[in-house]
Amino acid sequence: MSNCCSSCETTEKPSKYKCPVNGYEYRTVSIKTIQHHIEKPWNWKAVEQSYYFCDDPDCDVVYFGEDDSVILKTELRTVVGIKEKADQSAICYCFGVSYEDDYNDKSIKNYVTEQTKNQVCDCEIRNPSGKCCLKDFPRS
Repeated sequence: MSNCCSSCETTEKPSKYKCPVNGYEYRTVSIKTIQHHIEKPWNWKAVEQSYYFCDDPDCDVVYFGEDDSVILKTELRTVVGIKEKADQSAICYCFGVSYEDDYNDKSIKNYVTEQTKNQVCDCEIRNPSGKCCLKDFPRS
């Protein structure tokens, strides 16, 4: 007698996956996030799979899928601050904070923290990582 579940496929997607270019593991990102940052979302066809965000500054890949498809920095309309090394690069996309802003005014992180607590942010869409930016602020 066969086990009815032995041939069932799991629908669980891995929460981390290796970037096909640098080989490091990264966390998932929503299709919604990608669509808000890709230069021509009407030309991009998402497929049924998980997508991931590569935050390595030395890797040109920003998003990649389980099928090893990639979306490069040059294919985005957004400059991904964590992948750039300029002082003007964004840390917080919801409130337009750059690394230079944070360096010049240490009260900014407190402001962003307070707005985040009050749910006055939209990180899932505005931040290319789809995550909260607070971990990206330089340590004081």
